[in-house]
Amino acid sequence: MKQICVVGVGYVGLVTASCFADLGNSVVALDVDEKRIENLKKGIMPIYEPGLEELVRRNVKSGRLSFTNSYEEALDGAEFAFIAVGTPSGVDGNADLKYVESAAKSIAHSMTASLIIINKSTVPIGTGDWVADIVKGAQPKPIDFAVVSCPEFLREGSAIADFMSPHRNVIGSLDKDAANKVAQLHLPLRAPIVITDLRTAEMIKYASNAFLAAKISFINELADICEAYGADVKEVAAGMGYDARIGRHFLDAGLGWGGSCFPKDVQALAYMAKGKGLNPRMLNDTVVVNYDRRKAVATHVEKLLGGDLKGKVIGLLGLAFKENTDDMRDAPSVDISTALISAGAKVRGYDPVARKAAAPLLPEVEIFDDVYNMTDGCDALIVVTPWNEFKQLDLERVKDLLNSPVIYDGRNIYDPTLMKAMGFSYRAVGR
Repeated sequence: MKQICVVGVGYVGLVTASCFADLGNSVVALDVDEKRIENLKKGIMPIYEPGLEELVRRNVKSGRLSFTNSYEEALDGAEFAFIAVGTPSGVDGNADLKYVESAAKSIAHSMTASLIIINKSTVPIGTGDWVADIVKGAQPKPIDFAVVSCPEFLREGSAIADFMSPHRNVIGSLDKDAANKVAQLHLPLRAPIVITDLRTAEMIKYASNAFLAAKISFINELADICEAYGADVKEVAAGMGYDARIGRHFLDAGLGWGGSCFPKDVQALAYMAKGKGLNPRMLNDTVVVNYDRRKAVATHVEKLLGGDLKGKVIGLLGLAFKENTDDMRDAPSVDISTALISAGAKVRGYDPVARKAAAPLLPEVEIFDDVYNMTDGCDALIVVTPWNEFKQLDLERVKDLLNSPVIYDGRNIYDPTLMKAMGFSYRAVGR
């Protein structure tokens, strides 16, 4: 059993802490937000993630997982300290490292024995060296430590499965002994382990997310060409995906990417490139193509309704940036509703789990607790988030409740032939 401290109990930190506890380790999860820690002690989760509440409860009951606001308590006897705090985008697109800096200083002040400090947060290249300098400078007295980069590759909505069955674990450090100890910690996951230097490990995370974001933007740009020439982008993606060099994942045309990772990571990597005098054209265009998807939605719906959105009632099917999460960070629903309201429409919204999180961000959107109540009296619906619930809707009932049978399917969850046969005025993406 290893003694582990995890700093930060957001998506990454809470999943990391509970999963390591489930593997048999003793884990103390720390956060400076006292209310969040008090809620976790009561079993109240700060986020929605399938299976996470049960995982946390099981490991708290077993005594392997606990929560605290105290660095002294969290680091008492710890062999490993994971930093899993937020690194939001700054004004210029660079990652804001203030939470990482605060965590590093607090660890330095409170550690009493040798420690391996592991950056789990997504951080710019060179951050590991910077953290080492911070810890060394902030220690009241010299204590041996090592800094390791171990970037996360968790997808919201499937984070526990991604942690427990990873494609690989990347470990970067200038200290071979520390890297090997972190590798040993990950051995029960039975996945390939890639050991590199610090900066290469940090780059692997950015490179992975930027590539996936570019893949999504590529298929979305291809969707426009498919529409123009009468091809079906879903079939095109399927045909491409059988090629092992390409693969099927992240080739779903739609409203583009959002959330906490792709937007900030692509922009941060572009910022880093520009800082060295480089011109990251592909990264910049990846961002432009993605946000153009959202801008075009209001125009598409306007055409479906005959050219005017003034006074029309538009319902959004889904508010979270993706299914199986309540995360509203950079959610397409925010930009889409803003564009619709600017065009004179009244906007309604429904989401199976993100209604509470969405309300402060969508003050002009009427949010409903029932999808059919929301649909009643709408002039059109827009599929924003591909929840399974929407795939199972009673479409005949939906058609009867709508003022006009108009659906813009921003996630391609319905069959165009069936929708048209049912009498819907229906438009999908690239089909």
